Amino acid sequence: MTEILVDATTLIALGNVDALSLLSTFDGPILVPRPVAAEVTIEPASTALERAVDSDVIEISTARTRDESDAGFSDARHLLGDDETNGDVALIADILRRGSEPDVAVVSDDRRVRRVAEGLGAAVTGTIGVVIRGVADECLDEEAALSLLDRLEERGLHTTTSLRTRAERLIRDAAGDRE
Repeated sequence: MTEILVDATTLIALGNVDALSLLSTFDGPILVPRPVAAEVTIEPASTALERAVDSDVIEISTARTRDESDAGFSDARHLLGDDETNGDVALIADILRRGSEPDVAVVSDDRRVRRVAEGLGAAVTGTIGVVIRGVADECLDEEAALSLLDRLEERGLHTTTSLRTRAERLIRDAAGDRE
């Protein structure tokens, strides 16, 4: 079963609009490395993350991120160009520990994290991908998804005009596929 590793960028974006429950549309456990969870400090995202953990939508992963001195962290710091351990490093270290064919997906809006994760063989998507998946899985209709996209942007999700246009098209396509 594919495990889903979620980065702070998506936790904050979805948490700020009380939409972390959309992560449950993925097939597989939703895991957040402890250092990633520690980066979610702003409200309302922090409280939303606590609620999602309490309701078992999200699991805070500690097993693979306990020892920051291990080779996985060192290699992850090198791949990301970071000098110290942070959530991004913990997430990439988790992928590295899985070996050459990781059965993992990463949800992040951080271009650097996405590029490295994809290079390591992980499937990759972002916050907008979660919204589109919510439409495809019939958790959201087209109107609700477009409204959610507006709220995400109002609460700080950075999109370009071309990304917004593409997101709207993919939402409409996903809604049309359900009919």
